[in-house]
Amino acid sequence: MKLSMPLTYAGNPRETADQLAGLEKAGLDRIWVAEPYGFDSPTLMGYLAAKTETVEIAAGILNIYSRTPGALLQTAAGLDNVSGGRAVIGLGASGPQVIEGFHGLPYDKPLGRTREILDMLRRGLRREALTSDGIYKIPLPADQGLGLGKPLKLLNKPERADVPLWVAALGSKNVEMTAECADGWLPFLFHPDKAKDVWGEAIAAGVAKRAPELGPLQISAGGMVAIGEDVKGMLDFMRPMYALYVGGMGARGKNFYNELACQYGYEKEAKEIQDLYLGGNKRDAEAKVPLEWLEAGNLVGPASYVKERIAAFQEAGCTELSVIPASDDPAATVAQVKEWIS
Repeated sequence: MKLSMPLTYAGNPRETADQLAGLEKAGLDRIWVAEPYGFDSPTLMGYLAAKTETVEIAAGILNIYSRTPGALLQTAAGLDNVSGGRAVIGLGASGPQVIEGFHGLPYDKPLGRTREILDMLRRGLRREALTSDGIYKIPLPADQGLGLGKPLKLLNKPERADVPLWVAALGSKNVEMTAECADGWLPFLFHPDKAKDVWGEAIAAGVAKRAPELGPLQISAGGMVAIGEDVKGMLDFMRPMYALYVGGMGARGKNFYNELACQYGYEKEAKEIQDLYLGGNKRDAEAKVPLEWLEAGNLVGPASYVKERIAAFQEAGCTELSVIPASDDPAATVAQVKEWIS
């Protein structure tokens, strides 16, 4: 099992990024860099690449709307070069709140776009001409452009032709496509004890169509890590994030995370959280996040309990444990967990 963590920061990401060298020495295998509607991932990833030597630098995630396939190809190849072959590209459709509310773009055809981009990136990294006859018309037909376009291949030779491509997905059709086409899957707000009930059939269907050269599907999930006899109260620090996504990341009927909570069996709580959050009562919404979900999706408690949760993530098919150390010495926490999963 690999060990990773998201780059979390409040205000200035350099303060966290500058700690990464110590985490790398402690055994961290990969750092995931998100961008929802904050600083862009590639800039921070390049900064991290210059600060580290062995840790993999992963985008988690780049949305598939605000960059063209060509721009995503340039980013994948460029980051892999400056990191010396340590780049991982996480892709995803994000959601209407970010795509429409921040980027000002229509949220349409997420499944088809993701599948198409995965194919184009793989061909582009092999320095084949970037072409598509699907959603993305590359090159543009003569009657839609100036008639000057022709298929082009990436100008530079990529560091690797097989930069790992991961996909963040929640819906069954998207998860099935991910299991078929992507190197890895990034679920969110993962509940390892309920994962097979929610996604088992979709993953099995996708894996059945998976090309052998892709190898086994990789899965990264996890949560906060706090090890001790009296640390359960730390779970309350996760409530705002759960409430934000279940309650506020989308409108009624268009919130993927609210739907996920319902799939986990928390229909009553999902409705209450959304009603309260959209009504401006964020603190009350946070209080409604089920403790059972927080306990299952995080690793907070005595060492024996944390080890049990690690086993639960492994049993759910996770090949990588993604942790958020909640301690005064994050590097020591990383080293301890690394020892347990090695």
